[in-house]
Amino acid sequence: MKEKTSITLSADLLAKIDRSIGTKISRSAFIELVLRRHFLNRNRARLHARDLELINAAADRLNAEVADVLTYQAQDE
Repeated sequence: MKEKTSITLSADLLAKIDRSIGTKISRSAFIELVLRRHFLNRNRARLHARDLELINAAADRLNAEVADVLTYQAQDE
């Protein structure tokens, strides 16, 4: 469900929007698309940051395991 709202934008920003979209879509549709992408990207960045924290938290343990495995491989050769 959509709700009607009113926002105020600077003239130069409106001109950029108009040049960008031409007659393809409405300003409202363009702004909605941009905002949806913004929130999607923000959520994705938050998930990536969380994943990176988990990877970094486990890095020392994982690196030690790899070093241990490489030691065994080096002894077999």
